[in-house]
Amino acid sequence: MDLCSLIDRNAAFAPDKTAIAFEGKRLSYAEFAARIERTATALKQELGVGRGDRVAILSLNRPDYLVLLYACARLGAMLVPLNWRLAIAEQLFILTDAGAKVLVLEQAFEGILAELEGTAIVGLDFEPPRGTTFEDLLARSEGSGRNPHTDLSCPLLIVYTSGTTGRPKGAVLRQEALFWNGVMSQHMHNMTSDDHVLTVLPFFHVGGLNIQTTPALQLGATVTVHARFTPDTALAAIEHERPTLTVMVPAIIQAVSEHPTWATTDLSSLKAVATGSTIVPPHLIDRFVARGVPVLQVYGSTETCPIAVYTRLGGDLSRVGSTGLAGLCCEAKVIGQAGNEMPAGTPGEIALRGPNVFFEYWANADATRDALHDGWYLTGDIGLCDADGYFWVRDRKKNMIISGGENVYPAEIERVLLEHPDVSECAVIGRPDPRWDEVPIAYVIRRSDCRLEADALKVHLQAQLARYKVPRDIVFVTDLPRTALGKVQHFLLKQLDAQSLTQGEAS
Repeated sequence: MDLCSLIDRNAAFAPDKTAIAFEGKRLSYAEFAARIERTATALKQELGVGRGDRVAILSLNRPDYLVLLYACARLGAMLVPLNWRLAIAEQLFILTDAGAKVLVLEQAFEGILAELEGTAIVGLDFEPPRGTTFEDLLARSEGSGRNPHTDLSCPLLIVYTSGTTGRPKGAVLRQEALFWNGVMSQHMHNMTSDDHVLTVLPFFHVGGLNIQTTPALQLGATVTVHARFTPDTALAAIEHERPTLTVMVPAIIQAVSEHPTWATTDLSSLKAVATGSTIVPPHLIDRFVARGVPVLQVYGSTETCPIAVYTRLGGDLSRVGSTGLAGLCCEAKVIGQAGNEMPAGTPGEIALRGPNVFFEYWANADATRDALHDGWYLTGDIGLCDADGYFWVRDRKKNMIISGGENVYPAEIERVLLEHPDVSECAVIGRPDPRWDEVPIAYVIRRSDCRLEADALKVHLQAQLARYKVPRDIVFVTDLPRTALGKVQHFLLKQLDAQSLTQGEAS
């Protein structure tokens, strides 16, 4: 049995039921299963994809994204979702690091082709200069789309997460991680095959892919997919398509709840909205609750597929700020610096263990050893657990910035800043922002006798980093707060930044 077997069985039970709705078109479970089989056959027979090979995709959300995922499951191959918000240089690093054999590409992102060599190219909606279209590939396929010895123990996803050392790391998730993650999602949402999920988050994140989307498909429910989020289309879909479930990060909750049609949009079909990715402000939760829609919180990370701790529909939602109980198939605890479990109510590092936890960081044994200890994933997040087992997340991973639901590590930006010949030293922090939760801010020490300006430095950054990672402000300074050993103290820099903003407003 592989993960794709669940799609096959749903197709057998309800062949005509809609699996995926997208831009006015509907794909039944029978059609979904057949397209997965044709895709697996094409990848195997035409492109030589076998067990353990990596297939990358760079695209907005679309049904064939999910087709590729399950086709890779059938073959024992791995899908590598690329974040289309990244700069081409960042995408190229991931493709090289993962050793992708195939890149499946949407035309909107064909700019990467000029710098890409040695990878087979398949165009989703166009014919690439070198390569083939997805439909032509499927039309030529003959034979079997199955490989021997493929089961739930096979790795399926390599999802790259920003690294604290300045380079992203590929978290490897096995098929079984998605399976058990799905079981927890179904428990969390009281999900049944009668549910209808609206997906507006991008599939290159485990949140968009695995909080509701794959669990719904593996259960035989219906998923409406949006290519990308806009508040207009999301609210219109809720009113007219009548979904029962959706996932919205805080930035999206804010966008829809401040939209002109928010007050008049019929939300009555929603039995719940799930949220997470950051510490969720209670006032945003209250906006949906005031409209009669329960809000469920989920805590986890790329490394946990992501569901690990959650509040449950029908459960206790009265503990303000709590992210809930350890999931049905996941253990969670709070540990001290020595690795000992902390007493109830005492802060420490959150550790997670279960079949949903990642297998390794791709080709990065050192990072894997640092993160996994006796099967426990050390999240780096600070939280506490009360006497009843409910968790609160108090602080995020050290120095990490979450901007509009995207994880941004200062080290990644600092690495690119230091590549500029006129930058001597630098430090990046997050500054609170009413729209994006946080935005990155760079403090830079210039090399002596240079006249580097902020605009020129931003041009340098824009060539190497996604737009959301480029600092909102660049502040030139002559010194940075440091420890006795010379390490920059980011928390003190954040305090100084807040003070300067307050003084600026006062003046």
